[in-house]
Amino acid sequence: MGNENSIGGVWLATNYGIDPVMPFQTLSRIGSRRATQVLDDTTTEIYVESMRPSATLRGHLTFHLKHEVPHLELLSQLFRKIHPQELSDWVADEPSGQYAKRAGFLYEFLTNKTLEIHAEVAGGYIDVLDAAKLVVASPDQAIPNRRWRVRDNLPGTTYFCPIIRKTADSVKAMSLDVSKLISDLALEFGEELLMRSAVWMTLRESKSSFAIEGEADQSDRIQRFADVLSRRTGKGTWPLDQATLSELQAEILGKRTTLEQFGVRESPVFVGEVARYQDIVHYIAPPAEDIKLMLEGLVTFLERTKGQSPIMRSAVVAFGFVYIHPLADGNGRVHRFLINDILRRDQVVKAPMILPISSLITSDHTERHSYDRVLDVISSPLMRSLEGLYEFAKTHTTYSDGIRSNFVFHGDDKARHTWRYLDLTKHVIYLAHVLERTICEDMREESRYLRNHSHARIAIKDIVEMPDIQIDRVIRSVESNHGKLSNMLGKEIPILQEPGIWDDIVKAIENAFQDVPEINVVSKYSIGNQK
Repeated sequence: MGNENSIGGVWLATNYGIDPVMPFQTLSRIGSRRATQVLDDTTTEIYVESMRPSATLRGHLTFHLKHEVPHLELLSQLFRKIHPQELSDWVADEPSGQYAKRAGFLYEFLTNKTLEIHAEVAGGYIDVLDAAKLVVASPDQAIPNRRWRVRDNLPGTTYFCPIIRKTADSVKAMSLDVSKLISDLALEFGEELLMRSAVWMTLRESKSSFAIEGEADQSDRIQRFADVLSRRTGKGTWPLDQATLSELQAEILGKRTTLEQFGVRESPVFVGEVARYQDIVHYIAPPAEDIKLMLEGLVTFLERTKGQSPIMRSAVVAFGFVYIHPLADGNGRVHRFLINDILRRDQVVKAPMILPISSLITSDHTERHSYDRVLDVISSPLMRSLEGLYEFAKTHTTYSDGIRSNFVFHGDDKARHTWRYLDLTKHVIYLAHVLERTICEDMREESRYLRNHSHARIAIKDIVEMPDIQIDRVIRSVESNHGKLSNMLGKEIPILQEPGIWDDIVKAIENAFQDVPEINVVSKYSIGNQK
């Protein structure tokens, strides 16, 4: 992992035999002159010889906490490998030293053990994490810790504390003003039209959410999920406790399910597929006994980051949820529900609007690939580290939630360091990109269609008076038959066969939709396809 000139986090990992799943975003080493090198997503900081720490835990941990972004997964493993006396001696030697105090606090936070100290910790209160480097708890949520004389500003708990690094890209993503993007649309198309599109966007989001899971043809399930989106988004308590998750899962899955009970699973689960009768495992989720505490950590994150970027909060909750994978079925749909749910709770998306994020993902091959790739940011390196630690037994076990499984995993202790301290920086950047495209492209196109459809209705009524439902069928027919009057429609509405009527209607529709980039937008979207 490193060489004799590596310092800080890499030195600690190398000397203590640690291979973190989450890569180091900053690599520090000694060189001939001070320099910074950036390659892709990794920054290499080169320091001169005089900056080399002493070859001790104390020396390199101080350097890591002072100059690098704290790597909680690394520290979680490190503190289980060292003898606690090393930290106790450090605190005794430097009872007011800020890095000794931070190291002592983090030891207890990450291991859930109490460090034996005999010196009285002194000095002013300091923040545990640097807010310039990481997302931390909001100022009013930082908790003074008298034992270590630090302000606990970690955004989560021992059992789930996600990491979001403050890079140029993530800071830009977190500053995206979703409310303004939506407001700009309202100014362009009108608030009433934008709200009218909300019903269709909800159905569209539901349909696309199923398409992501390869189930786009299940119309009753799509309608059921759309109803859940409409009724439950942003309502009630955080949908992350056993009771609420049970209700949410039951409403999403409906009565036709093999599950014997709803809510937090009590069985092992993995995400994978079967290829040529072989099970391929893409991701292994935390064990059932960890889920409650991890979900509580996710709620703590929401409470402690109040007032911060809604995009960041929705990304962490949605992707954190899917990595915890607390349900036996329906995790993907709840994951995508949570994006809109948090945005609604943070008051950046007003009811009844649902942002059709899934629609963009499914309609654009590149976006679908990007969605899979961002999930792989965690799953791919984790699975490489867990090779040989799981198997499929010859016999199945029936668990207390009624699930029968022959999946056996032996790596919980190894994987917990990753599960608990996920680096979700790229997930925040990804969601901001998707939200911006959804609003500025998909929703603008949908709004333009609705406006033009309304204009077409008015223009047709000026030619022939007929109910809106018939007008919508006429618009559909013009598009699907390339402007020709079908025999069926002509027989059903005889007046359309009168000289000049049909030609005038076709021209009126073309004029109404002349600013739409693709003529098939008429059949691609809403009203013409609704029953």
